[in-house]
Amino acid sequence: MAKRKKFVYFFGGGKAEGKASMRELLGGKGAGLAEMTNIGLPVPAGFTITTEVCDLYFKNNRKYPPGLKEEVEKNLKKLEKVVGKRLGDPENPLLVSVRSGAARSMPGMMETILNLGLNDESVEGLAAKTNNRRFALDAYRRFITMYGSTAMGVPRERFEEEFDDIKERRTRVRLKKAGKIVDTDVNEEELEELIERYKQLYRAHTGEDFPQDPLKQLWGAIRAVFESWMSDKAVTYRKVEGITGLKGTAVNIMQMVFGNMGDNSGTGVCFTRDPNTGENVFYGDILMNAQGEDVVAGIRTPIHLSDLKERMPKVYRQLVDVRKKLERHYRDMQDIEFTIEEG
Repeated sequence: MAKRKKFVYFFGGGKAEGKASMRELLGGKGAGLAEMTNIGLPVPAGFTITTEVCDLYFKNNRKYPPGLKEEVEKNLKKLEKVVGKRLGDPENPLLVSVRSGAARSMPGMMETILNLGLNDESVEGLAAKTNNRRFALDAYRRFITMYGSTAMGVPRERFEEEFDDIKERRTRVRLKKAGKIVDTDVNEEELEELIERYKQLYRAHTGEDFPQDPLKQLWGAIRAVFESWMSDKAVTYRKVEGITGLKGTAVNIMQMVFGNMGDNSGTGVCFTRDPNTGENVFYGDILMNAQGEDVVAGIRTPIHLSDLKERMPKVYRQLVDVRKKLERHYRDMQDIEFTIEEG
């Protein structure tokens, strides 16, 4: 009997099944995550569903190949074992990100869903585990927004309208002298109300309740990433850029690391050299108490990487070490996306 083709590649615990040369199969992000794991960088654990699955999904009338479900669930169990948390656990929940990643970079063209695994029970477990209920509620409302808009087609601006309404109400009623409030000022009670509004919005657009089963969430997110490969904007981008011959996008499922757990957390992008001049200086920006989507959205002004050296010298030294390892390994300038969770 012929051996069944491998569709899922694990990375974590200092070892990865993939490597840099597998870019066509694992996509640029998946191959990079595998390679960085293998050279000892602090990469959150996870697994990559190959570009071949995307190809087969569309060739087979949007059906997954036999054996994929079992492979994904086997790798999910492996991930849970490595990180010591379980997806959907009401006391110690594992949360994951689900990201696209083709062999060629297509910035902004495909989808990402963060904080997957949160539901009405696990959000309380996350609150208790982190001793930060506001953070847990904020993570949940972000997840509902991303899942609703990406996986189910709820217009993203409708979620934003609900959020703006709550912020504007508070600006009018409670902070008349303090000026307009920002996202991070919204309190627990207001976030609870926002989550309920988001769920009602989700139900109104989809005809069903927001899914509480984390496995249903996971498969919904995987499907959304594959579907984004054939979205109008992605197809147009490939046509304009002359990108041909690719099988599709891979799907990367990784343990979440949170940059929005407080003022000693953050997320940023940096370059191992100045990208404008090539000068040998560490260059980049970081947004404190934020998730990656906030950096892209430009909702607040970031600080420069050099400020991190003053604020969090230990973290800065770790980043410098990563910088050295990457340049030594790849022998070229690298750009780095990073997240700091509680210093």
